[in-house]
Order: sequence, then C-alpha cells, then structure tokens
Amino acid sequence: QVQLVESGGGLVQAGGSLRLSCAVSGRTARAPAVGWFRQAQGKEREFVATIRWSGASYYADSVKGRFTISRDNAQNTVNLQMNSLKAEDTAVYYCAIAPAPILSTITQLSSYDYWGQGTQVTVSS
Repeated sequence: QVQLVESGGGLVQAGGSLRLSCAVSGRTARAPAVGWFRQAQGKEREFVATIRWSGASYYADSVKGRFTISRDNAQNTVNLQMNSLKAEDTAVYYCAIAPAPILSTITQLSSYDYWGQGTQVTVSS
C-alpha cells in the first residue's frame, strides 16, 4: 500500500512563502521520482515540479526561480518551498510518484501512478 500525505498548505498574502511537504510510505517509498502538481478551480491539473531519486529536478516555467523542490531520501519526504507567491498560484497542490520516469515524459500526469489527497494553497492579492 502506497501512501502520500501532503501538508503545509494555507492562506498567504501575495509575495509571501509557504513550504509544502509530502510524506511517502509503503512499497514505493524509494520512489524514482516524486512530483508536485496543482489544480486551480475550474482548470486542469498541471505540472509544477518534480525530483528524481538522484536529486535532479525539473520545474514548470511558471514557477522557475520562485519554487524549489527537495527530497530527504532517509525520511522519505519531498518538500516544495514556494516563495514570491502570486494569486495565480492558488490551487490544490498534489504530490505524486512516478514509478518508472522517462525524461521526455516526466512532467506529464500520465507518468504518475500514486497520488496524495492534496493540500489547499490560497494566495490573497
């Protein structure tokens, strides 16, 4: 049984910061890649960032330079530090595991098989 639990969401003013955490447990705790996605109300779920077991990371253009993804392999956690938040960052944020990531598709939802329940991030302008 694979379980992902997100935490750290909340309400913050524009320009502020939040740190999301994703705790991974179960059979694929040593996940090859763990990603963050977000879904704003009325919109499709979109890629935010992902990190491989090796530490290599990838970001959506919309968050580059503002968000930083990191992982603690010993603790099986993946964090997303979000700085300089904007109103358009408001969404439910999900973490997910890609069990067999391929570089060309690592930013695609279809590469991720296991998902958390999500945590709400609201940025007030």
